[in-house]
Amino acid sequence: MHPNIVSSPEKAAEGQQKIDWVRRNMPILRQLETEFRQQRPFTGKRVVVCVHLEAKTAYLALVIAAGGASVAVTGSNPGSTKDDVVAALDALGLHVYARHGATLEEMEEHMSLALDIRPHVVIDDGGDIVELLHGSRSELSADVLGACEETTTGVLRAQDRASANELDFPVMLINEAQCKYLFDNVHGTGQSVWDAVMRSTNLVLAGKTIAIVGFGWCGRGCALRAAGLGAKVIICEVDAVKAADAAMNGYQVMPLLEACRKSDVVLTVTGVRNTIDRAQFEAMKDGALIANAGHFRNEINVDTLQDLAVDVAAMRDNVVGYKAPSGAWLYLVGDGNIVNIACADGHPAEIMDTSFALQALSARYLVEFHETLENGVYHVPEEIDQQVARMKLASMNISIDQPVKNS
Repeated sequence: MHPNIVSSPEKAAEGQQKIDWVRRNMPILRQLETEFRQQRPFTGKRVVVCVHLEAKTAYLALVIAAGGASVAVTGSNPGSTKDDVVAALDALGLHVYARHGATLEEMEEHMSLALDIRPHVVIDDGGDIVELLHGSRSELSADVLGACEETTTGVLRAQDRASANELDFPVMLINEAQCKYLFDNVHGTGQSVWDAVMRSTNLVLAGKTIAIVGFGWCGRGCALRAAGLGAKVIICEVDAVKAADAAMNGYQVMPLLEACRKSDVVLTVTGVRNTIDRAQFEAMKDGALIANAGHFRNEINVDTLQDLAVDVAAMRDNVVGYKAPSGAWLYLVGDGNIVNIACADGHPAEIMDTSFALQALSARYLVEFHETLENGVYHVPEEIDQQVARMKLASMNISIDQPVKNS
């Protein structure tokens, strides 16, 4: 294998401290780590983990390694990689290829280096590794027993390939599991996005008008937490059912352009390229904050914002001001990257405990049952979803009733 790509090896101790902290606060993964170390379900297998490379992802990789796998880790977004965590993984002996702030070309190169491990299982976030395995690295796909996909974006890409009969191996749709979208997407995104916005701007949300563009599970969580913090929430949607649902939840619903004129904060959560473009920028009022909570850095057309601006100035760490021809200053948070990881620490450890438990157990499922799976997309088996839910309840010291069988 190639030498690891580690830009800050001197930060390994800091990264290890972060990993130790999340381990303390991820009781489900701790239990799986113990089980995997005893049972060794991944013995002889090679696994690539391509998820936002921070402490929680590092711990997932270590849990998989505890199960006997040879693991290569890379990042799914150049703005979310934490260099100290990369250094810690290097010191722990894993293959790791990532650095914070890498260009998109460098990030793809890092992914390709990770793929040189010739993986049997892929844990993906956004579908980039799966796409490479169907493109420039297609020679490796014959070895792949299956992939696990973390996000809505990656799920849609896998489903498109499956519909066209162009998927070369099974893909488990982790994002579709209840223990993923009900916890991670709603509560994880809802808390971590506003944590990032508030620590980046040091501004209050209470009393502000916030437009949330997209009312999927992530948008729902962002709306819920914004309202809880005292904001007036507007929802913008193109799906009539979701728009009606938002209205029935008490939110204002209106077209995006109208919302941009009224809002103090505009947050994209769509997965759609150029959701915020010239017309929306020109409609925004002075002082508007703009942020993205979607997977890719393309929901906000930052190039257009730069071209439009008559002046640009750094305002704070992770906040850049763009002065529109009208004289209005617009403040972009996190340079349009996924804000909760680019500007903060991502989802709380307790939330990712459930999501990454689904990943670990689904990866084991692929190893055990790949011979029975045809190429295509698969929902996480109900028994795995329920197992993770039971483990979550146990970690919270909560017990529930059991169904009563009528005689």
